[in-house]
Formats: sequence, C-alpha cells, structure tokens
Amino acid sequence: MAIFTPYIAIDLGTVNVLVHDQGRGVVLQEPSVVAISEDGNKTTIVEVGRAAKEMYGRTPERIEVMRPLRDGVIADYFVTQGMLEYFISKVTGRLRLRKPVVMISVPYGVTSVERRAVREAALAAGAREVHLIPEPLAAAIGAGLPIGTPTGNMVVDLGGGSTEAAVVSMNGIVCAESVRVGGVHLDEAIIAYIRRKYNLVVGEPTAEAIKIKVGAAMELADPLEMQVQGRDQVAGLPKTITIQTSEVTEAIAEPLSAIVNVIRAVLAKTPPELSSDIIDRGMALSGGGALLREIDAMITRETGVPAYVADNPMACTALGAGKALAELPILLRSIPDL
Repeated sequence: MAIFTPYIAIDLGTVNVLVHDQGRGVVLQEPSVVAISEDGNKTTIVEVGRAAKEMYGRTPERIEVMRPLRDGVIADYFVTQGMLEYFISKVTGRLRLRKPVVMISVPYGVTSVERRAVREAALAAGAREVHLIPEPLAAAIGAGLPIGTPTGNMVVDLGGGSTEAAVVSMNGIVCAESVRVGGVHLDEAIIAYIRRKYNLVVGEPTAEAIKIKVGAAMELADPLEMQVQGRDQVAGLPKTITIQTSEVTEAIAEPLSAIVNVIRAVLAKTPPELSSDIIDRGMALSGGGALLREIDAMITRETGVPAYVADNPMACTALGAGKALAELPILLRSIPDL
C-alpha cells in the first residue's frame, strides 16, 4: 500500500454510516441524516450526522432534515455527495497529502446505475479510487466467517433500509436475496399501530426509541413497558400512553415475516452440499436489526436453521469492507468488478 495514502471503508447505510480506517478500526459511526436549507434553486447543507438527527421534527419550514439514502440506495445524489465529503474529511483530515482509496458497501442486487451513482458520489467527495463490495459479503467477512473455504456460510444482514440473506463460499456469493424491508420499516409499523390503536401520532425518533427500549421479535418472559408521549389525533393535544413489549411484537409482525420469507427463499435456492454446512454452522445475523430482542430465536423457529447474532453486529459490514480492502488482490480474482 502506498505510504501516506489513507485506506478507508464505508458502510453506507440508510440509517447509519460507519467508517473503518486501516490501522485504526471503526473510527466513526453517525446517523446518515442531513439537514438542508433550500433558498430558491440553491440547496445548502446545514448539518450532517448526529447534529442533523437531533434536529429531526424540530426545524423551521426552510430547513429540511432528510435521509439521502432510501432502501440502501442513493435517493438524493447531491446531498449524499455532501455527506460523504463531510465523513471522509472528518476521518482523513482536511489537509491530507493524498486522496483516500475507498471501499463502499452496496446492497446485493443493485442496478448498474445505482452502483455508478455511489462510485461517482464518492469520487466527487474526494476519493482517489473507489471499490464497491456487496453488503452480504462484507458482513460475512466482518462476522469472521471463513468465506475463502469451499464451505457454505450464511449471513443475514438486517439493515435500516433493506434485509439481505446470502450464502457465501470461495470468496463469492453463491445465492442471495434482498428485500427492501429493514429497521426504518419496523419504525413505520410501530407508528401505524399506535395511530390505529391509540389515536396517537408519534414521530420516527419516538418509534425508534420504542423499538430499542421495549421491542422484541417474540413474546418475552419478562415483558417491558415504557411511557410514550405524542399528539392525540382527535383532540389535537399532547397525550401520554404506556406501550408494552407484546404490542410492539404485534406491530412489527408483518415486516418480520417479510424478512423470514427472504431467508427461506435463499435456503430454498442453496445447493444441497452447502445446505448441510449451513445446518451445522448456523446463520450469522448482522446489522442493526440483529440487536432486536429474540430475533435469533424467532428466525431459528421459523426456518429450522440455527441463527446467532454476530459479534458487534452493527460494525460487521464496515469491518468486513475494511478487511476486504486489505485483501483486495485476492478478492479481485473471484469478484472482478469489486
């Protein structure tokens, strides 16, 4: 590797961006949220990351807080470029000698247009060279699966905008399926449930807090509960209710069944020799969605294949992309378009 050239890997997620720096590990984890100000035809970026997320739902009309990525792909090119520029300069420093070599994770099955948009946004943001790696492959490497061996390794990456299940062997993806259902859709299901049952309007940050504090994929032996504030739909006044785990489980049942169907579809397409490996080894769960209580037990029950949460599931993709960057010549043999 060229001296003084920064080598960084970026997990470009719908909800969070994680940046891995060669030699330092994961050095940045921030929400992929940007606050922009529209003035006529001119768009100005006001805040990026954590500072922008804190402004969500609390800004005057001229400032919009948005996620520039939707379902794992770029929804707003200009804002994504600005966000990447901010994160790259935050990690490498503004007064760097050389432009960085960047590895970015992209969802499996994205179109060539979507791949080109990510590559061009990263180059415009200050990268010297850009490599793209499929998210399931990066997650498998980050979870520590022996992907270079002729054995079946299954990984399920439960992201914010999409969920991807893949079987990996010999440094490549044998079969994979993706569904645009993830953490954001679980939040939306919670918002819809509370509105339907309690006539209460809550925002995305509140729904996310409910999911994290009391959410579970299955009923818990010791249910949790929390107080939730929102606006009464009928009276239009603030109101407080108590939400329990069983209600959250009921609210998110539909998006979770879509996730299970994707895992089943991949298992149905897996070659028999690799299937036996997967039954022996189980499937690794990565991504923020893997932190939902009892999701491993629910997937095991629904598929009959043991599932376990990988170490540090949130950082798996960023760690894997970083390792892939270090072993680029080996991976290029099996994935020419990396």
